[in-house]
Amino acid sequence: MMSSSYVSLVPFLLLLLTALMMAAVSESRRSFQEILLQSGGVAATDGTQWAVLVAGSSGYYNYRHQADVCHAYQILKENGLKDENIIVFMYDDIAENEENPTKGIIINKPNGPDVYHGVPKDYTGDETTAANLYAVLLGNKTALSGGSGKVLNSGPNDHVFFYYTDHGSTGLVCMPVGDYIYANDLMNVLKQMEKAKKYMNMVIYIESCESGSMLQGLLPKDMGIYATTASNANESSWGYYCPDDPSAKYDTCLGDLYSIAWMEDSDAHNLGTETLRDQYLTVKKRTNLSHVMQYGNMALSEAFLSTYMGQSPKKVSSVPLDELSPSNSLAVPQRDADLIFFQRQVQKAPKGSVESAEAQKTLDEQMARRSHADRSINQIVNHLFGDSNAASILTAVRPEEQPVVDDWDCLKTFVSLHDLLINYTFDPYIF
Repeated sequence: MMSSSYVSLVPFLLLLLTALMMAAVSESRRSFQEILLQSGGVAATDGTQWAVLVAGSSGYYNYRHQADVCHAYQILKENGLKDENIIVFMYDDIAENEENPTKGIIINKPNGPDVYHGVPKDYTGDETTAANLYAVLLGNKTALSGGSGKVLNSGPNDHVFFYYTDHGSTGLVCMPVGDYIYANDLMNVLKQMEKAKKYMNMVIYIESCESGSMLQGLLPKDMGIYATTASNANESSWGYYCPDDPSAKYDTCLGDLYSIAWMEDSDAHNLGTETLRDQYLTVKKRTNLSHVMQYGNMALSEAFLSTYMGQSPKKVSSVPLDELSPSNSLAVPQRDADLIFFQRQVQKAPKGSVESAEAQKTLDEQMARRSHADRSINQIVNHLFGDSNAASILTAVRPEEQPVVDDWDCLKTFVSLHDLLINYTFDPYIF
């Protein structure tokens, strides 16, 4: 039986324990807010917002990538970012293309608004190179070749949003002209930016096949960068709003599933009340055909979208919230999206016409090129490892915490040889 003196101490002890617990919680909250403040999180409102938007393809059959970038620009512009702080890379061969049924207009969804108007043409045509992109990110005007001359003039208090959309493969993504962007080269640029204090924090969104391979095992968790990708390191991302019947006005996919998901979510919400983590979870749910990934400094995901994308004082939703759900519109793997365009050219051409024959030849060449590439890779693997190991070598996947490549120079050499093989020895009637 407890003594009366011990019982009388119980309320005091409970009160003391509660106070200690509350103090610990308060200290935890204070520390977390400090982390966010130091890392550009919820409490960080000072500094300039910058954005670099990159469409890595050309050609009307790749319509969706430039449409994605144009839509992203409209979101940033609507939410207060200035043109002087938005830098756009796009080949710019879509709006006035002879295949475009609405000349001078680009849309990102069926019956959607024009997203092309007002988009800065900073780096177009032959200026859309990896070298120019690196120069822009590093703020190095002397390294530029053509273009508007705009670079990231950002500083240690600024926030940078970097969005890329196009094709990719393991450890690389494409640019319209010149060399690929390799994951190790991009990471070196990001580290140089950090060393030069080009940002307080940075957010990266990447849309491409195997886009996770650009960051997996490479982006440190203690850098001021938070990133999400459309897929993991070994799967396709998906084209979206693709033509699904013969009467469709456009013969090509209008957007990409991951990109549409984050942009329509941004259209539908006040960016000052939704966090990066909120958007990641929404996009992950809607992008139900690939695994949306996140990398880097997870603490930064608690920042509001407005920290990087701006915030309109009169935000009006333009997208019904019920659209932000798992998609049932036509989606196709990125690498097959161009085939839809070529197939529709065959279907639309009058039977027996010259146009029909040319369209069929183009489609046949595309299919033969793919078969040739597959056979070439299989033959290389068989030669190096033997028939018995070929299947396992081609399907082997590294753990998520490891980079997909150890020897990047070896990868670059292999890719260069592969491109030479495909582009210079290809003859669909021989192979």
